[in-house]
Amino acid sequence: MERSQTTPFILMVRPKAFGFNEETAKSNAFQSFDDQADSKLISEKALQEFDAMVAKLKATGVNVMVVEDSDYPVKPDAIFPNNWFSTQVGGALYTYPMESPTRRAEFRPVLVDQIGEKFTINAAFDLSDRADEEQYLEGTGSMILDRVAKICYACLSPRTHEKLLRDWCKISGYTPVVFNSVDGKDQAIYHTNVMMGLGTDYVVICLESIKNPSHKRTLIESFRSTGKDIIEISLEQVNGFAGNVLEISNVSDEKLLVMSSRAKSVLNPDQIKRIEKYAKILDFPIPTIERYGGGSVRCMIAELFLDPIKA
Repeated sequence: MERSQTTPFILMVRPKAFGFNEETAKSNAFQSFDDQADSKLISEKALQEFDAMVAKLKATGVNVMVVEDSDYPVKPDAIFPNNWFSTQVGGALYTYPMESPTRRAEFRPVLVDQIGEKFTINAAFDLSDRADEEQYLEGTGSMILDRVAKICYACLSPRTHEKLLRDWCKISGYTPVVFNSVDGKDQAIYHTNVMMGLGTDYVVICLESIKNPSHKRTLIESFRSTGKDIIEISLEQVNGFAGNVLEISNVSDEKLLVMSSRAKSVLNPDQIKRIEKYAKILDFPIPTIERYGGGSVRCMIAELFLDPIKA
């Protein structure tokens, strides 16, 4: 059993060349392309949004490990590190195969070494070569983990393949709960963490996106059996990134639900009130990152469930 659903230790990658990625846009309906936009200006604005988010997290007592992206090769999505690796209590680190060839360059061994200089890694599981077999699993974008009950929730998509997901669950000791989730155009939602966020005592989820009654029933039963308050959001709110949220904690062990300012703006007062029973909402304005990257605050954070090395 994991000790906690949350961690006060997180990693974020400061981007060098943030921008629109044509490859990922094929399966990510949240990305927007503007051929009139200045790519340099987009990158600069994203960097400003990133730095402001890090400063606010640190001011709130969150331990943020910031690592720098490398200049080459150009990696427009390096700002979203939760897709290429994840960690578990006990010192396990997993690296994952991503659908987009340009994104596979985000997995750099030097970054794992940097993590290992500050945190204890006892076992490393590299699944990234499964991309050669066209099998993809994009970390905690694909998988929403109930770390206490050891349940892995995942909606299938071109970026989340069931066989590999079940292989990961066998390795890690998690029970898979697999379902399908679609947007308003019946397109598979590309990442589970776009339509669902799981906290210690609650789950924010778009049940409207799950058309299969059996899948929906299984999810609800699983949430109830693990004591989760189900806070529903709509597909319209998903489009505002209200599902791309993450519960973390700070040095005072205060629960924080981090999200973008856009995500908070689309929540109604009752939803906010229910969330705030369990966690303080911390929001960040990141319009450039959301528009061109198609991901939000949760995607920018990789949780470190590892023991820090004492100096």
